[in-house]
Amino acid sequence: MPKPIIDEQKCTGCGTCVEICPMQVFEMDKKRKKAIVKKPNECIGCRACEVQCPAGAIKVQD
Repeated sequence: MPKPIIDEQKCTGCGTCVEICPMQVFEMDKKRKKAIVKKPNECIGCRACEVQCPAGAIKVQD
């Protein structure tokens, strides 16, 4: 089962993953201004988030 992992050190809080994910796996933590994995079990492993993240902060593990 695919599992998205966000490197919090690299995440800039741009929101690209939130916008690009077809399964709405991510959301923004407004307090910390970082993306978080809200629904990891919904990930289908398309890797759109991994490819589109401008900071390279997301990796999808199989």
